Amino acid sequence: MKKIVDADCIFCKIISGEIPSRTVYEDESYKAIMDVSPASRGHVIILPKNHAANIYEIPDGEAAGIMIVAKKIALAMKESLACDGINILQNNGEEAGQTVFHLHVHVIPRYDGDTVNIKWKQLENVDIDAACEEIKKAIK
Repeated sequence: MKKIVDADCIFCKIISGEIPSRTVYEDESYKAIMDVSPASRGHVIILPKNHAANIYEIPDGEAAGIMIVAKKIALAMKESLACDGINILQNNGEEAGQTVFHLHVHVIPRYDGDTVNIKWKQLENVDIDAACEEIKKAIK
C-alpha cells in the first residue's frame, strides 16, 4: 500500500524521521511517541503512518487498528508506570481542541491527585431524543 504523506505536516515529518521523536511503539501502520507537551507522566500519542487530518478521513480499518495499539500501550502503561487510570482521547477540529491536523490518539496515564483536566459540564434542557433521531438518520 502506498503511504499518504502531507509534506507540511509535523506528524508526517516525525513518522518519516525528519524530526526526531521518542518512539515507544512502531509497526507498519502506526508510530506511538512520547508527547513533547505531556498532560501527565508517560503521555503518548499514536500516529497512523497514512496522513488523515481527522476521524472523518481515516479508513475504517486504520481507525480500528489504532484502538488495538492504544490498548497495547495502555496495558504497558498500567504495568510499567503503575498509573491509577488511563484516558484515551482523540480530538477532531479546532473547536474540539485539535491543534495538529494529522489524526492522532492520546493515551494519557492518570494518577491519584493529578491535575489533568478532561472534564465537561453537564448541559441542562437538551433534547436528547431529537439529537438521537438526527444522528441515527445520518448513520450510513
